[in-house]
Amino acid sequence: MILKGVEASRYFASPDPSRAGVLVFGADGMRVALRRQDLVGALIGPDGPSEMRLTRLSAADLRKDAAPMFDALRAIGFFPGPRVVLVEDATDSLADIMAAALQDWRPGDAQLVVTAGGLTGKSTLKGVFDRHAAAVSIGLYDEPPTAEEIQATLRKAGLSQMDRDAESELSGLARALEPGDFRQMLDKIALYKIADAAPLSVAEIRALAPMTIEAEVSDLVAAVAERRAGAVGSLVRRLEGQGVQPVALCIGALRHFRSLHAMASNPSGAGQQFRGNFRQKEALERQLRLWRMDALESAITDLVEADLTLRSASRAPGMAVIERALLRLAFSKD
Repeated sequence: MILKGVEASRYFASPDPSRAGVLVFGADGMRVALRRQDLVGALIGPDGPSEMRLTRLSAADLRKDAAPMFDALRAIGFFPGPRVVLVEDATDSLADIMAAALQDWRPGDAQLVVTAGGLTGKSTLKGVFDRHAAAVSIGLYDEPPTAEEIQATLRKAGLSQMDRDAESELSGLARALEPGDFRQMLDKIALYKIADAAPLSVAEIRALAPMTIEAEVSDLVAAVAERRAGAVGSLVRRLEGQGVQPVALCIGALRHFRSLHAMASNPSGAGQQFRGNFRQKEALERQLRLWRMDALESAITDLVEADLTLRSASRAPGMAVIERALLRLAFSKD
């Protein structure tokens, strides 16, 4: 059985213990690892590993000898409770072994949890779990978390008291950060608020969020490209306070607007010019709708002039020069 979207999210939080096995796969190793951790924890509880109710096996060892997996599935644990046999980094070469394990599985056996990298629709391993009536197959892709997933992660971290602005801030970070970074940030916030009954604030989130300088430069450039002039000044001040040089801001903006120009110039469609994840592509396509070709060319010219000024012997304050250039672009109209 294949699970997707909300159904998959709910299954990770509350898996069916009567299932024979679960396959979790995806190209993002961290995303797979976090979901595997959630799944195993929900199946055997926090004491499962210490009570020896979790057996870990590597795919490489199983290729040499599959007997330990079959033995572990049927073994009777010393401690009572559900058991899990975890096989990590599986590939299609284990498809026949997994098919045999699922075929032989009986109620009372340990549940088989298998993780794998990116699998195609023609994957034989994926096909084994897709077709088996008592097995589940879940693919994890590079998509932003849903609102329900974000809420579940917040509740798990003990962050239930917050105002609407703080909730919106965390939702934005969930989409901007890698899954592992977002989870670590929530753990850090939860530890910070452990003895504080006051609702979580936006200021506290921003103080603890792992936003890198590169990410903040990207935020500034995006604000300019999306004509959010009101955000430009504060972002420039924040980056200036972190020691970022005006030339670095100019280079970042110039690179971004040249990318927009290249996409707009492609007669076969903007998507053909871009090589990156879908979130970045979606943002660029949204920004493209705000800029005509001549406006993009004018923006590039203005940024080149600003770059020359910054590199010249001019006594004009560098940060003021680039801030003025960026504000002019953000306020410009087609």
